[in-house]
Amino acid sequence: MFPIGDDNSDLKIVPYVNYLFIALNVLVFVFLQQIGSNEAFSYAFSLVPKEITTGVDISGVQVIRDSFGNTGQIPHYETPLPVYFNFLSSMFMHGDVMHIVGNMLFLWIFGDNLENLLGHIRFAAFYIVCGIAAALAQIVMDAGSVIPMLGASGAISGVLGGYVLLFPQRRVRAVIFNFLTTVPAIVAVGIWIGYQLLLGFLTPSGTGGVAYAAHIGGFFAGLLLIKIFALGRQV
Repeated sequence: MFPIGDDNSDLKIVPYVNYLFIALNVLVFVFLQQIGSNEAFSYAFSLVPKEITTGVDISGVQVIRDSFGNTGQIPHYETPLPVYFNFLSSMFMHGDVMHIVGNMLFLWIFGDNLENLLGHIRFAAFYIVCGIAAALAQIVMDAGSVIPMLGASGAISGVLGGYVLLFPQRRVRAVIFNFLTTVPAIVAVGIWIGYQLLLGFLTPSGTGGVAYAAHIGGFFAGLLLIKIFALGRQV
């Protein structure tokens, strides 16, 4: 299931914050990460679970071993700011072009509707809080990991959680099995979170790759928090 758009006929405001978040992600990826080639920046400002749980900035090459006995090496660079700053910085970084394109497409489709309902300031706060909650979920699942985490996926997962709770029947245009169709948001987002839960269950901890716990944690944070952030708004 690949969403390509939704019903925006009720938008009353220009979603400046959503546009700003998209622009920041792109600018960081292009100019600071240099489209993924600036290893020093990417590793220095990624979020590392073990750095958060110990408060120690890890540097140098780290050897990791997955549950299958395979080993690998990850270079770590010193973080110029406190390691806890990386909760925020890692939210605006991506691993490669496909990573950022997929994330920004989801944010473009689903973020504007939430900003329209919450307003600019509340939407910005909701996005950041969901991103932090997503990172914490991943840290709890693998507290001793030295594998860096980066990407807007956790915060965007929170947007999806809030969206599906507030707009479960909103029509979403999506490509499913090479067919273009329109389905309710609860179906489109339901397929997505079901996929995350399945792969999160099947993927052993410590194997790197996609941070499914962050996706799941961000989604449920969005579900739990959206009504609080929407207090006083017409839902």
